[in-house]
Amino acid sequence: MVVSIAVYSIIGSGSSSPFTNHWEQAIPHQVVPEGLTSLSSKECGSCHKDHYEEWNTSTHSMAWKDLQFQAEIAKETSPYMCINCHIPLQNQQEYIITGLEDGDLYKPIKHKNPEFDADLQQEGINCASCHVRDGAIISLTVSNRAPHKSVQDKNHLSEQLCISCHNAVAVVTPELVCTFETGDEWKAGPFAETMNCKTCHMPAIHRPIAEDAPERKSRMHYFMGSGIPKLDGLKPKRLDGLVYEFLDMKSSYNVEDSVILKTEVVNKLAGHRVPTGDPERFIITKLSVFNASNGQLVAVDSFRIGEHWEWYPVAKKIADNNLYPGENRLYQIAALLPAGKYSFELKAFKYRTTEEMIKYNKLGDSYPSHIQFFEKTISFEVN
Repeated sequence: MVVSIAVYSIIGSGSSSPFTNHWEQAIPHQVVPEGLTSLSSKECGSCHKDHYEEWNTSTHSMAWKDLQFQAEIAKETSPYMCINCHIPLQNQQEYIITGLEDGDLYKPIKHKNPEFDADLQQEGINCASCHVRDGAIISLTVSNRAPHKSVQDKNHLSEQLCISCHNAVAVVTPELVCTFETGDEWKAGPFAETMNCKTCHMPAIHRPIAEDAPERKSRMHYFMGSGIPKLDGLKPKRLDGLVYEFLDMKSSYNVEDSVILKTEVVNKLAGHRVPTGDPERFIITKLSVFNASNGQLVAVDSFRIGEHWEWYPVAKKIADNNLYPGENRLYQIAALLPAGKYSFELKAFKYRTTEEMIKYNKLGDSYPSHIQFFEKTISFEVN
């Protein structure tokens, strides 16, 4: 089982254990900044229309409503703190967790939250999750045009805010682990000194920060990632870290020789491993050869990039061939072909989970498990 939380160790003893780590609790209750009427992203969007529309198509906006996440947290084996990265604000959570009974993470001491906002919960990781603290809007710059109280805090809005949820490594129970290492992968990679999360996932743009405001440097709020939608019909923006190239391709081959068709894939554009994050994610590269005259498939092979885990009775990683930044891999397909015209096709797919897991979690036939993110075809002859 996989849990999307920021966890580093599980410690606790005694009849009632206080919290000692940030991930054990939600962000404390936040009051609405002066000049606003709510913490809703919809209200932010009344002035910051572009930012709101971008966020509204993002995975962040679907963090709570995602059917797979809802299926996971409904299980008895899912500990309470899973929600702290999917609905980070105390305002969004139905219960306030004040401790652990006997240090047991499956026995949280909880009380009804009198300030619970069910509508705010539906917004998942919303604007306020990152931009509201202590009755103020946190920004990189402060304008006297803003109708609300604002505070400048560049450190708060740094990549460390991203990593607080996108880096989680812990053994929660023998069969339940958190293994999200994107932050560590970035820190160990070749781009840590020159680029951070925002460089790629929130690219800079010059535009008005709000309606009728002058243009200045801003950042896009699509939070671009794999591009796999959380619901059928959604089209989130995506980033592709992998680059494919055909190698040593010829326009014609000798009929007496085995035709060897090669391709190289390189993690050329990502500052972390690919895939990253949830260990259920994987990439399939499919190589196919077709007879050009009748479309018949004459050769096919596929290759997987990802992790393999054994979850029971003790969770352990069996294999891992995720690509490091700059790492390449070679794939090839070989066949003895009669004279004729052929096409060599490469297709690449990103998977967030398997069809088996979708069926197991009863997510429905329309739940999107994957997307195709690359396709290229080249023709050749055999004489």
